[in-house]
Amino acid sequence: MEEIIKYFPPNIAQILNNAIMKNTQIKEEAQEIRIRVERPIIIKLRNLDVMIEYKINQSEILQILERICENSIYAYKRQICEGYITIKGGHRIGLTGSAVIENGEIINIKYVTSLNFRIARQVLNCSNKILGQVLNLKEQTIFNTLIVSPPGKGKTTILRDAIRRISNGIEELNFKGKTCGVVDERGEIAAMYRGIPQNDVGIRTDVIENITKSKGMKILIRTMSPEVIACDEIGTKEDAEAISEALISGVKGIFTMHGSNLEDIKSNPQINKLIEEKKIEKIIFI
Repeated sequence: MEEIIKYFPPNIAQILNNAIMKNTQIKEEAQEIRIRVERPIIIKLRNLDVMIEYKINQSEILQILERICENSIYAYKRQICEGYITIKGGHRIGLTGSAVIENGEIINIKYVTSLNFRIARQVLNCSNKILGQVLNLKEQTIFNTLIVSPPGKGKTTILRDAIRRISNGIEELNFKGKTCGVVDERGEIAAMYRGIPQNDVGIRTDVIENITKSKGMKILIRTMSPEVIACDEIGTKEDAEAISEALISGVKGIFTMHGSNLEDIKSNPQINKLIEEKKIEKIIFI
């Protein structure tokens, strides 16, 4: 929370600090801080929304955005057009407002009206319960694995930790560390800040960000020779084709997708084809 609060003007920072002092649960469980023009501040906890009756104005949102962009909004224009900015610590700020469109593409967002601070939290060793299914100890590799869960249930957090452990090696299981390649399309796995991962994804891991999963996988395989590739929230035809090409070349993979059950997976013909062709060897539901 301290890393987040410093981006707010002093008066609002004091209000947030006062709220934390009154409710220590905020510091431990806060997942998001949502601010909207002329609306109360809402701090989202695991199972509760804490509402702070202070209405932020347009000028204050601009001040916050300038702090986030280190007083150079132009330098962050590309990220702004993508709808989010990653800051030190791996936290992501989503933003909305009036989009400026040119030739069908967003070239700017003006009159920013909402900011959503998504607070990054690593949970080390949270993948321990699934690693027994992911690791192929006999062949010293992993099974091609798909982790499935509804949004917000922790699949990205578990994926991140699994990558870390696979990359570092697991001494107690006599599992040697593998060279991993991560396609971090939206910056949620490694959370790169100025080229440095803010989350621990392991000592043998190479990360490519701000690129589509399909293109990123092809680049990693061509340039970094990974033994394991990983990416989050697969689902498109292009994703499936790139995964298929990677697995055929001998690279192993660990991926996630949205869903609650096997029927949800089967409803996606591209991913279901990977399963029917036995390219995906393990499916883990969270």
